[in-house]
Formats: sequence, structure tokens, C-alpha cells
Amino acid sequence: MELKSLLKDTAIYGLSSIVARFINYFLVPIQTKRFAASGGQYGIITNVYAYVSLLIILLTYGMETTFFRFMSKDGENPERVYSTTLRMVATTSLVFAAVVSVFLQPLANLMGYSDHPEYVWVMFVTVAIDAFVAIPMAYLRYKHKPVKFASIQIFNIALNIVLNILYLIVLPALEWNPFGIYDSQFTLEVVWVFYINIFCSFVKMLLLWKELQGIRFGFDRATCKRMLSYAWPLLVMGLAGQLNQAASQILFPYFYDGTTEEAHAQLGIYGACIKIAMIMVMITQAFRYAYEPFVFGKSKEKDSKQTYAEAMKFFIIFTLLAFLAVVGYMDILRYLVGESYWEGLRVVPIVMAAEIMFGIFFNLSFWYKLTDRTIWGAWFSGIGAVVLIVVDVLFIPRFSYMACAWAGFAAYGVSMVISYFAGQKYYPINYPLKAIAFYFLLTGVLFVLMTLANNHLPMWASLVVNTLLLGVFAAVMVKRDFSAVLQRILQRKH
Repeated sequence: MELKSLLKDTAIYGLSSIVARFINYFLVPIQTKRFAASGGQYGIITNVYAYVSLLIILLTYGMETTFFRFMSKDGENPERVYSTTLRMVATTSLVFAAVVSVFLQPLANLMGYSDHPEYVWVMFVTVAIDAFVAIPMAYLRYKHKPVKFASIQIFNIALNIVLNILYLIVLPALEWNPFGIYDSQFTLEVVWVFYINIFCSFVKMLLLWKELQGIRFGFDRATCKRMLSYAWPLLVMGLAGQLNQAASQILFPYFYDGTTEEAHAQLGIYGACIKIAMIMVMITQAFRYAYEPFVFGKSKEKDSKQTYAEAMKFFIIFTLLAFLAVVGYMDILRYLVGESYWEGLRVVPIVMAAEIMFGIFFNLSFWYKLTDRTIWGAWFSGIGAVVLIVVDVLFIPRFSYMACAWAGFAAYGVSMVISYFAGQKYYPINYPLKAIAFYFLLTGVLFVLMTLANNHLPMWASLVVNTLLLGVFAAVMVKRDFSAVLQRILQRKH
């Protein structure tokens, strides 16, 4: 029944995540067609959002996971825990926004946007709002309200898409210039993409007005101290982990062997193409939304370790299937980005493989969360971040964005391996390693065959061959692991 509940929530979170990401994908072809690769504007978007992804970790400082831990902890008052968490994150977000406003120009100079400090202000204030909103969104997950959670997520992204379409396509086509947002040639400015983002974040906060009423339950200093003690290693771990995703986009302009404009152009190609690989992020994120409250809620039961082992296996099976699906239909998926960006598609399999390892690392990470050894996660992610930065610094000047792709692969691989061996010492779980190894081997063989088909066959023929190869994986998956599950379900119904 526990797995059934997990699968139900994962399905809702997963569907909403996939739908939201699918809607969000519309931004990629729109922006990459309206902002040509050579112009570097999409590179600016990629670079700024990399900073944002780190700042959201800094401003939530592990409080989402800490929130779940303390809401289910004996002796804690859930209402007081929620209210205390809201007040803590609200305070730090307000302080951050104030500091950014005071030191805006020096920050813009440091980031390379001295002529456009508005880029920095708009996006950094946006991330302050998003950090605060993350807590009531976590509260929806705690209350098992995946439908409302999903509805807010999808509406927010849909609103972003509609406003982008209006600014980038509709208004220039109609030659309508409300509020003077265009010049006489209707030149597009990146900053308006950022203005749209801050507006959508504010709307999302308003939609959570009911959940924000929980702030009235007051602030408990003792609870705050206990939560911060638990959370600070998660903050370090989160920052180190996000560095594995964002450091390359941040470091690239500083180490690329060329002009700033050329660096933004190359970074834009990389940033656009890795969007195709983000299906792995969707799956991992959907699983995480359901898995965190599930794990903490089940931790006291006797069969918890067996359940964690099964969840790991099925997570790996589905992510490998998704990996093969993207590789197999790359000839179609490439149209998600503008044609001027296609040269960067070779990074997609590398980035997807890295994201699979990150998902495995996330699943492994619960041993130190359940045993309150969160400092271990900080060490694992920190080591991975060091590996990534070293690879980036050494190889970006020579191999451009390909170095970024392999840096992430190396970083996640190292973090995954050391977390597994440490976990087996302090919280041993009997993972089905033979079955997992079999699926990785099968995926490797099918990947080689798909790559050969993509490179040497006409498009229609490669799609046919790759569909058959996907069918092979699905058939093996059903026969080996899902037939028994289906039989158990049918037996329970009878």
C-alpha cells in the first residue's frame, strides 16, 4: 500500500511536472528563434538563471527538507513549525532583497553586466519571492494536496509562456507598442523576459494566500535553533549540489578563450541544448516531491529498507527508458531549439547520463537524512563540486561547452559512488545491484545501436529502428520486473 501511495503521488506530481516542463519547453523554441545564437542574448538568459538557481538554494537554506523532518518529528508542534519556517524564510528573503538594492551596481560589475544592472535587480528580487513561496508549496506537499500544488505550478508556467509570446511575437507582429516597451524597430530586449518572470512569481505568491495564513501561529526561537542546526549542512550540500548544475554556466564567460560576446553565444548554444536533456530533471523532481514526505513518514516501519531498495530499482529503470526515448527521437526533439543551436546537440546524452547519476545520488542521500548525519551530504556534494570546477577551469578554454557537459558527468559520478559506499557502512540497504547492472548494460547496447541509426540512416528509417529498440527495452522491463508486480496487484483484487 505504501508503494501504491508513493506511485499515486508521484504520478500526480510527475504529470504536473511533465506538463509544466512541456509547456515551459515552448519558451525554448520561441526564445531561441527570436534570439539568434550569434547574438548571445540566450547566453545572457542562461548565465543569469545559473546565478538564480544557486541563490534559491541559499535563500531556502535547506528549510524544505528540514520542514518535512520537523513536521513529522515527535514532540514538535506542526503549526508552530510551519509558522516559524515561514517567518525565517520571509525575513532572510527581505534582507537579501534590501542588500541587492543597496549594492546593485557593484554586483552588476562583478557579474559582467555593468551596463545592465537591471538584469541583476529584477532576477535577484524574483528569487527572493520564489524562496519565500517555496515554503507554502512544501506545505501543500506535506498536506498531500498534489492537485492544488500541480495546478499552481502549471498555471504559473502557462502565464509565463503567454506573456513571453505576447512580448516576443504577438506585439511586434501587430506593431503595437504599449507603455513604450519597444523602440521604433521593435527591438527585443532580454530584460523584459526577466520582468515577466518577476510578475509571474508575484502572482504565484498571491495564489498561495490561504497557505500563507499559517504565519499567524507565531515564531518559536527554540524551534528555529533546532531547525537551523539540522538545516545548515543541507544548505552546504544544496549549494554544492547546485554548483554541479550551475557552476559551468557561471564560470564559462570567465574562462572561455574569446570575447564576452562569443562566450555568451557559445553558452547560449549549450544552455538551449541541455533543455532537451531536462527530461531527467523532470523525472527526478517528480520523484523527489513524492519521495521526501514518503521516506520520512515510513522511516519507523520494519520493511522500510526493502521499500527503498525497490524504489531505487524502479527509478533507475524508468530514467534509463527516458534516456533511450530522448536519444531515439533526437531527430524530432531537436526542433525544440532554433536551428542555429543544433551544433550543441551532442551534449544531450552526456548531460542526461549525468542527471541519472544525480537522481541515484538523491535516492542514496536519505541514509544520512534519516540518521541525522546531514553533514555527510555536504561533503559528498562538495567533493563533486570541486571535481566539476576543476574540470571546467582546465578544459573550457580548449573544449568550450563540451567541457561543461563532461564536468557535470564526472561530478555526479563521484558524488554517487562515495555516497553509496558510505551509506552501506552507516545505513546498509540491500540494493538489487545485479538487476541494476543488467539494465545499465542493456541501455548501453541499445544506445550504441540508436546512435548508429541516427548517424547512418534516413530520418524515417532511424525513427522506425529506434522505436523497435525502445520496444525491446520495454519488453525486457515488463518480463523481468513488472509481470510479478501486476500479478500481485491482480491477486489482491481477487
